Amino acid sequence: MKHDIQNREDVFLLVSSFYSKVRTNPEIGRFFNETIEDWPAHLEKLTDFWETNLFMVSKFRGNPMKAHKEVDQNFDHSIEQKHFGTWLNLWFETIDELFEGDRANIARNRARNMATNIFMNMYQSRPKG
Repeated sequence: MKHDIQNREDVFLLVSSFYSKVRTNPEIGRFFNETIEDWPAHLEKLTDFWETNLFMVSKFRGNPMKAHKEVDQNFDHSIEQKHFGTWLNLWFETIDELFEGDRANIARNRARNMATNIFMNMYQSRPKG
């Protein structure tokens, strides 16, 4: 029987399970594997990010928009909307495997909004011409 996302341990389980899939995904894995040098530290930071988003605690320090723009630049602006779609599908799949409930739905909706906002902001900041 699945339960809703209830605490940091649940968030860490979601984040670590999700990024295990991301790292082996043929479409998007390289963006992460060639960028992130310290996976344990990064998973803690992402857990802080999602814990902040789901429980309104003030743990996350960082600038996801800036980070994604830098990754896009490092990959010659080759990150496309389909990559965000793959990311989102893996996120939904992982939530569905592990959790159900209101907070799980919030995690889906926030990820959908973030994917759209980050891609649009990243795309608009690309050099013109």
